[in-house]
Amino acid sequence: MPDTIRQIRSVLSAILLTLLAVTLGACSGGDFGRTRADMRSDDMHRWLGAEATGSVGLTPSQFQLTDEERQLRDLAYPMIEPPLSRPAWKSVFGDYKAMPSPWRQKIVFDRTMYGRTLIDEPHRSHSSRYAQLIEDVRNDITRFEPFFASAIRVIDLDRKRDASMARVSALSPRERDDAVARMQENSLIVQWVQQCLEQRISSYRWALERLVIHAPDGMAADADRLIGELAAQTANPPVQAQPPYGRAVISKG
Repeated sequence: MPDTIRQIRSVLSAILLTLLAVTLGACSGGDFGRTRADMRSDDMHRWLGAEATGSVGLTPSQFQLTDEERQLRDLAYPMIEPPLSRPAWKSVFGDYKAMPSPWRQKIVFDRTMYGRTLIDEPHRSHSSRYAQLIEDVRNDITRFEPFFASAIRVIDLDRKRDASMARVSALSPRERDDAVARMQENSLIVQWVQQCLEQRISSYRWALERLVIHAPDGMAADADRLIGELAAQTANPPVQAQPPYGRAVISKG
């Protein structure tokens, strides 16, 4: 009998330890997929500029971010992170991560990934898949205006920065290089978002086509209308960012 009691206690201890580990893991991850608190900081998206410039062989700026530049990066990240890139288990155990820019040679865009994930993930019904697609497209439409409003402000301030450099007294080569690098960073981030939007539209259309084949539904018309709305906005962005000083940027993938 004592041996049996010890075995039961051992099993219970193992179960309790497992539950404790799960609880601690849940605490370290963000609720509902949000970035956990210990990962947040004012400059948590600063890496976007360094990644964008580094991917085309440029040196990132050492200047501190302005409030407008910080907001541009904060608004850019959710439009750069691929939709459905965080599986359900990541809402507890996974979190924020940096991503390679579209100018990395090894990056190959797969327009089928979103649709395959949407179809393969467990759903209560096919209607919930349509609802997920509609929600993702609507989220991009909602984010579109705030991001590009921020981009307009940043690009306009960069034009003023560029015009002012000729009148700055004793401008050092380091200061000039950092100013130019920051303008290039900002411009490339806007272009990065523009490319991601174009890719998302392609992915959404592929996904909708497959959903219609797998499970025709009247919700397809709503999804198609929203995708068309996002495509129209993306085809005519309110600002066209160009790298300053004639630096050509070639899209890969």
